[in-house]
Amino acid sequence: MDSTNPQQVAPESHKAQASRAELVDRVARAVPCDGTVEPLKGLFLHRSSSPREPLHSVYDPVFCVIAQGSKEVFLGNERYLYDPAHYLLVTAELPLVAHVCDASKERPYLSLRLNLDPTLVGSVMVEAGHSAPRTHSGVRAINVGPLDAGMLDAVVRLVRLLDAPTDARFLAPLIRREIVYRLLMGKQGDRLRYITMLGGHSHRIARAIDRLRGEFDQPLRIDELARDLGMSVSGFHHHFKAVTALSPLQFQKRLRLQEARRLMLVEHLDAAGAGYRVGYDDASHFSREYKRLFGAPPLRDVERLRAS
Repeated sequence: MDSTNPQQVAPESHKAQASRAELVDRVARAVPCDGTVEPLKGLFLHRSSSPREPLHSVYDPVFCVIAQGSKEVFLGNERYLYDPAHYLLVTAELPLVAHVCDASKERPYLSLRLNLDPTLVGSVMVEAGHSAPRTHSGVRAINVGPLDAGMLDAVVRLVRLLDAPTDARFLAPLIRREIVYRLLMGKQGDRLRYITMLGGHSHRIARAIDRLRGEFDQPLRIDELARDLGMSVSGFHHHFKAVTALSPLQFQKRLRLQEARRLMLVEHLDAAGAGYRVGYDDASHFSREYKRLFGAPPLRDVERLRAS
């Protein structure tokens, strides 16, 4: 038998609705035009008045909340959809494809992204008395979870500080800790705790990701990388894919192609030069793999991006 008092549920629902409305209003005022701003270090607010083409980028560990609209994120072939009732948590550097799918001039897409400092996560975990997970099985470094009233309230209080910069200097770090604490205590807690482990496979995979990002233009020698991590080749493959949903080769390929796209778009390199810079000796091979990922040959893709 359900003993919940309807009179207790209604005020909580009204409070959540008021918090969501306030978050929409504050983000909209902080970002009056389409684009992204960073009003506090590590806190990014975004506005978009129309659905966008899928954006390829490498996400750092982040906590993402949508005030209005919706977004889908792809890791390999896996799709994660979130909206104002859910948050996105990414706990490792991952090459993702993101697509704003619900936005208009009347109801623009409004969101915030909070970078997660692994040192802060570890500090909060120790103070909260939480140890690393007992098992060492792989945990995917991305997922979507429900945004409960407590977490929503913390997010709103953080955004309120944009109107009180003097208070923000002292209170923002405290609210960041609260958000991390709530994440640790929630259903996604293991996902966050795994990244702070001092041992086990997830820590090794985090090291592998860091190395691949730093040496993405170099030939990938799986056996050497696995040996340096103290893992077998098969074990490394298995645990890397468990965390990232990609094989090491697929991960490196995405890093290379995304950087090549940036070089052509921002630094105006031609396709051959960009391909060579990121590790492709064969221009035709580079062009084929580029088209397979982005849907068009390098030159046509960059022209389309510049036109849009």
